[in-house]
Amino acid sequence: MAQAEILPAVLSASKERGIICLLCLVGAVHACIFSAALPFFSIVDEPAHFDLVVRYSHGDIPRLIDPVCNEAIPYIAIYGTPEIFWPLSAFPNGQIRPPPWDQPVDLVKTNLLTSEVHWSESKNHEAAQPPLYYLLTGAWWRAGQACGLHDGFLLYTVRFLNTIFIAAFVWLGYAAARLIFPDRMFMRLGVPALLALLPQSDFYSIQNDVLSPLCFGLVFYCVLCLWQADVPRAGIGAAAGIAFGATWLTKMSNLPLLALALAAVLFKTWRLRQADKLRAASRAFLAFFLCAGLPIAGWAARTRYFFGDFTGSAAKIQILGWTLKPFSQWWHHPIFTPHGLWKFASGLLATFWQGEFMWHHQPLALPMVNTLYTILSACFVGAALVSLLRRSNAVTKPQRQALWFGFGTFAAGVAFLGFLSIIYDFHNCFYPSREHPYFTSGRLIGGALIPFLLLFIFGMDRVLAPVKRAWARPLALIAMLLFMLISEIVTDWPVFSCEYNWYHM
Repeated sequence: MAQAEILPAVLSASKERGIICLLCLVGAVHACIFSAALPFFSIVDEPAHFDLVVRYSHGDIPRLIDPVCNEAIPYIAIYGTPEIFWPLSAFPNGQIRPPPWDQPVDLVKTNLLTSEVHWSESKNHEAAQPPLYYLLTGAWWRAGQACGLHDGFLLYTVRFLNTIFIAAFVWLGYAAARLIFPDRMFMRLGVPALLALLPQSDFYSIQNDVLSPLCFGLVFYCVLCLWQADVPRAGIGAAAGIAFGATWLTKMSNLPLLALALAAVLFKTWRLRQADKLRAASRAFLAFFLCAGLPIAGWAARTRYFFGDFTGSAAKIQILGWTLKPFSQWWHHPIFTPHGLWKFASGLLATFWQGEFMWHHQPLALPMVNTLYTILSACFVGAALVSLLRRSNAVTKPQRQALWFGFGTFAAGVAFLGFLSIIYDFHNCFYPSREHPYFTSGRLIGGALIPFLLLFIFGMDRVLAPVKRAWARPLALIAMLLFMLISEIVTDWPVFSCEYNWYHM
C-alpha cells in the first residue's frame, strides 16, 4: 500500500476536525496580529476602499467617480503614516514625526488641513467596484460605531473583519481538499495549514481582494460537487449559482476564473445530455443560472447606466490615464522576452504569496524569500502537472479532473493579467508604468488561491513520493510552514515598532 494511503488512518474524524478548527483559529489570530501591526494606509488603494466602506455604511452606493466623502477624510488625514511612501532620507534627521494624536493640535493643524484639502479634491477611482465587500464591511463599520468604538480603534475594526473571512476560507480549503482526496490526510491537512499561515499582507488591509479566495473557493467546491453528482440536485445548483454571483459581485478580476467555472458547468450539461440525463438535472442548472444570472445582470445593468460600461472599468481607466495600444504594438511588449517573462512570472508569484505592502517606498519583502517562493511554486506545481500528464496511479480520474480544473483557473487568471499588461499604454501611471508594464499583483487572482494550493500540496506529495518514510511529508509541510512564518516575521519586524499602528494607539 502506498505511503499516502497509510497516513489517513492515524487520526480519527473528531481529532481531524479539531485540528481544522485549530487551524482556523491560527489563521484568524495570525491575520489579526499582522493587521494590527501594519499602519494605515497601504499601497493597495486602501484610502479609496475605506472611503467606499464609509459610503456603503450609510447606504450611499456611488453613482459617479466622486471625491472622497467628508466622513472618511479625517481618518485618512490623521491615521495615515508617511513611512509607507517615503524613505527615511526624506524626513529631517531621518526621524518620522510622531502621530498627530500624540501632538498638540496647533502643531499639526496646518498639515492636517492640507491633507484634508488634498483628499477632498481626489476622486475615488474605485467607485465602480462591485458591492459585496463594501456591504459587509459597511455594516461592520456601523456595528462598531453602535458598540461605542471610535477613532483609530474603529478604523482597525474594519481590518479585523478580515480574520473571519480568513478563518472561513481555511475551513473551505479543508473542505475542498477532503472532497477531492478523502483518503489522503496529507492533502486534507496541508491545504488549510498553508492557508492559515499564508504571508499575504494584502489580507491585512481594507480592500475587496480579501473576499475573493472565499467566494471563488466556494464556486470551486460547488462546481466539483456538481461534477461528481450523477444527477445534480437543485440545491447544489443554487449553491453554485449563489457563489458564482457573489464572486462576480466581489471583484471584476475574478472574471477569467468564473469563465472557467462556467465552462465546466456547461460541459457537465453536455455530458448529461449525452447520457440522456439532462432532463432529470434541469432543476439544478435552472437554479444555477437564475441564482447567478439575476444579481449579475442587475449589477451590470446598474454599472452600465451610471458608469458607461458593464464592468465599470472604463471610468477607472480614464482617471488612471491608460490608453489602448494599437494591435501591432502588442507584440513589442517585453513579456515576450525571457527576461520580461521571468520578471512578470516571478513578480506575480512573489505577490501572490506575500502581497504588495511597501515600507519606506520599498517592497516589504526580502528578494531571497521572493525567489524561494517562485522556485518552490514552479517545482511543486510543475511536479503536479507532470504527474497529471503522465496519468500516474497517484490520482483517480475524478481527482485528475479536479486538479486540472484548479490549474485552469489559476492559469486563466495569470493569462488575464498578462493580457492586460500587453494591451495598455500606462503613460505616467505609478503602477503599472511604462518602465514596469506588468500587472504583477497576485491579489487580483487571489480567488485561485485554494486551487493553486491544492496543486502545490499535491506536487509536494509527488516530489516526496520516493521517500518511504512516514515522517517525510509531515516534516516537509512543517518546514514549509516554519519558513513562511519566520520569513514573514523577519520581513515585517520593522513595521511592528511603527508608532502609527494599532499597538501604539
